[in-house]
Amino acid sequence: MIIKIITVVILLILILGIILFRSAPKAYSAEGAYVLGHKMKDIDGTEVDLSQYEGRVLMIVNVASKCGLTSQYDDLVTIHKQYRDKGFEILGFPANDFLGQEPGTNKEIKTFCRLNYDVEFKMFSKISVKGKDIAPLYKQLTSKQENGSFGGKIRWNFDKFIIGKNGKVAARFAPTTKPTSEKIIAAIEKELSK
Repeated sequence: MIIKIITVVILLILILGIILFRSAPKAYSAEGAYVLGHKMKDIDGTEVDLSQYEGRVLMIVNVASKCGLTSQYDDLVTIHKQYRDKGFEILGFPANDFLGQEPGTNKEIKTFCRLNYDVEFKMFSKISVKGKDIAPLYKQLTSKQENGSFGGKIRWNFDKFIIGKNGKVAARFAPTTKPTSEKIIAAIEKELSK
């Protein structure tokens, strides 16, 4: 009888331990969460495993063709050309989440970017970066639990995340921060030097 009681108590303690462990908040590093564990479709519909970018410094940015900030494509192209041979890539994710400023199809977006800005960096299929249908990549990027101060809702088009060579979020910049600003260039160069 005593053995049965001890066994039940031990089982209850184990169950309670498992419940507490699962409900405990996940820790995040100062560099944010590993975000390259996703597969996304590029603008042509081909699946891309983001883990192929590990070892490179990335800027992940949600873009739009009919936004007051659309001219930032010029700066994105500039920094991509300046740093791509040093291990830097830009991943552009069109999103129509802010006042319908990216209404086109993937084909129309690709044509717009090529003709108006000569975009050569990797563009992906249109996704949602907020709301109920948020893409898993952006759900992780914006998670305060996983990314601490780098987390939080996407504020507008052209919100920028810098991803280090280790695949973790290293910095985040507001939509109005120009891609060629000193702060962003410093963050890119810092990650490239690691």
